Amino acid sequence: MSDIAIKVHKLSKDFHALRHPWKILVPRRKPQGKPALHDVTFSLKCGEILGVIGSNGAGKTTLLKVLSTLIVPTSGFAEVFGLDLIQQANLVRRRVGWCLDTERSFYFRLSGMQNLEFFATLNGLRNRDAKARIQELQGLLGIKDEIKKPFGTYSWGMRQKLGLARALLADPPVILLDEPTKSLDPIAADEFRELFRNILAKKLSKTLLLVTHNLDEARDCCDQIALMTQGRISCFGRWPQVSEHIGKWGFADPDLEFCAEAIRLP
Repeated sequence: MSDIAIKVHKLSKDFHALRHPWKILVPRRKPQGKPALHDVTFSLKCGEILGVIGSNGAGKTTLLKVLSTLIVPTSGFAEVFGLDLIQQANLVRRRVGWCLDTERSFYFRLSGMQNLEFFATLNGLRNRDAKARIQELQGLLGIKDEIKKPFGTYSWGMRQKLGLARALLADPPVILLDEPTKSLDPIAADEFRELFRNILAKKLSKTLLLVTHNLDEARDCCDQIALMTQGRISCFGRWPQVSEHIGKWGFADPDLEFCAEAIRLP
C-alpha cells in the first residue's frame, strides 16, 4: 500500500439549482450561489488524523460524502490508496468506513448485535467471520454489556459507539467521522478521542478524517488541520500554523487568502 492514504487535487462540487420545482430534469444554465467545494487540494499519510473545521455550510460534510463515494464531484480527482474515487468506486468503498453525527440507519427494535450482524452481511462478511469481528469490536469499544439491548434504548454515546462499530466492521484503513463527539458528555467525548488517537491511529494505523467544531479536540487529537471557508481549504497544516488564522469564533475569515505555504501538495 502507498504511504499516501488520501490524495485530493482541485476537487470541486457544484449543486445546480433548478429553474422551476416542476422541471426536475432541467437544471439552470448558470448555477446560483457558491460551490459546495472549490479546488480542494491536500494529501494525508497513513495513520494520520486530519481535523476538518469551519463554519456551518463551509463544505465539510460534502467533502466527506465525496470521499465516501456517496456523491460524485463536479471536477478534480481524489484517490484512496491509489484507487480513483470515480473509476474504482467499489474498491474505494471497501477501504472507507463512515460514521455520521446523527445515526438514523439502525433498526430501533433490533438489538445492537442484530444490527451489526445485518450490516456485516451487507459488507460481505460470512456468518462466522461477522461474529468474530463483532466480538472483537465489543472489546475494542467497550460495548459488551449493552450490545444485546434494543437500539432504541441506547444513550446517545452508545449509539455513537455502535455507529463507529459499524464503520469498523470490514476493517477499513480509512475512517470518515462527522462530528462523532457532538452532544456527548465530557467523559464520553474524552473516551472517543482516546480511541481515535491511541487505538485507531497509533495502534491500528487507521487514517481518520474528523469533522469537528471543537477546537480543543482538533488541537489535541489531530496531526493535521484543514480550515474550510466557503468550500475552500483556506489553511492546512499543524495546529500552530492554523491557529493563527482562526477568527474570534474559531472559524476562518471568509476573505482570508489561501495559505499555499502551509499546504502539503500531493
